[in-house]
Formats: sequence, structure tokens, C-alpha cells
Amino acid sequence: MPLKLSVGKGEKLIVNGAVIRNDGDGTSLLFENQAHILRQKDILTQESATTPAARVYLAMQCAYLFPKNVAEHLEDFRGLLGDYLAAAPSAQPIADEIRGMVEDGQFYGALKACGHLLQHEREVLSHVQ
Repeated sequence: MPLKLSVGKGEKLIVNGAVIRNDGDGTSLLFENQAHILRQKDILTQESATTPAARVYLAMQCAYLFPKNVAEHLEDFRGLLGDYLAAAPSAQPIADEIRGMVEDGQFYGALKACGHLLQHEREVLSHVQ
């Protein structure tokens, strides 16, 4: 089933590891086969991964986008998720959801579930402040 994306002026996306930026006006792209796609709003850079949950997200993002190095990225992901759980055990249900998707090879779904981990972290930190 094809995937149609509308891309605004200046918006970036990553397709199979290549960063693409729309240099013109808005456009639509139609992907007719399987591709690893991530829109700008969902991309996390190494510089912006400054919290434990963000580093978990970044490792999963790399596993999703760069399948040639998936074993290395998943090793990083597992270690970082374990560290996060040691500090915030209340995230166990989220971690179980993410791990289940990883085990099923659903890296995009796992990446989206890592967004729940980012939200969990914001909630935990809001109680500390």
C-alpha cells in the first residue's frame, strides 16, 4: 500500500538514511514500496538528545534508520533503556511495550512508543522541580 506524504517548504525528512529537504514550495511524495521514513518533527539529533529518555529514543531511531548497524544500535538501546528503568522503575510498562515491538522487528512502532518514554520522563521531572 503506497504512502503519501505532504512536505512543506523547507521541511526535512529522512528516507533510508538520506536526509532530504524540500527546497521549493509544498509538495507531495508517494512512496510505492517499503522505505524507512522519518519526518522532521520526529527526528532527534545527537546534540538534542540531552536526557536519558532522549538517548533511548535516539538509539532506537538509529536502529530504525540504519539497518546495516542495527545490532550495535540495539545494544546501545538496551543498555540505555536499562539505565532509564534503574532510575525510573515506573516506566516498566512502557519499556515492556517497546521491547515487545523490538522483538517483533517493529522498529518504527518501537520508536513511536519511545515517545511515550519521553512523556514519562517529562512527568517524572515535573514532580522533581
